Amino acid sequence: MRFLCRSKIQGATVTQAESEQSGCIVVDEDLMDRADLYPGEKVLVASHTTGQRLETYIVGGARGSGLVALNGAAAQKIKAGEVVDVLGFETSNEVIDLMIVCVDKNNKYARML
Repeated sequence: MRFLCRSKIQGATVTQAESEQSGCIVVDEDLMDRADLYPGEKVLVASHTTGQRLETYIVGGARGSGLVALNGAAAQKIKAGEVVDVLGFETSNEVIDLMIVCVDKNNKYARML
């Protein structure tokens, strides 16, 4: 078994970072669906801006909102305005076709790579 990257939301802009909230990343459910990410799934968040990386779990935000919000301790590492990738992984014996969801500057779906 290998631990493989299954999906990625690429180039999303963090719209909120609230350290007082319960720790997680909240992402527009439209983007979660496109990237095949489930609520509660463990994800890796990597900042293009600072190089910071962290693991947390994902929660669905309002559809069509473009919301990408880091909460709790994660908000101490990655701030609003930073550009991030959100990656989901899978353990498999088979090769997995990586699904890359590209977004525009408003975190709306732009295209698949």
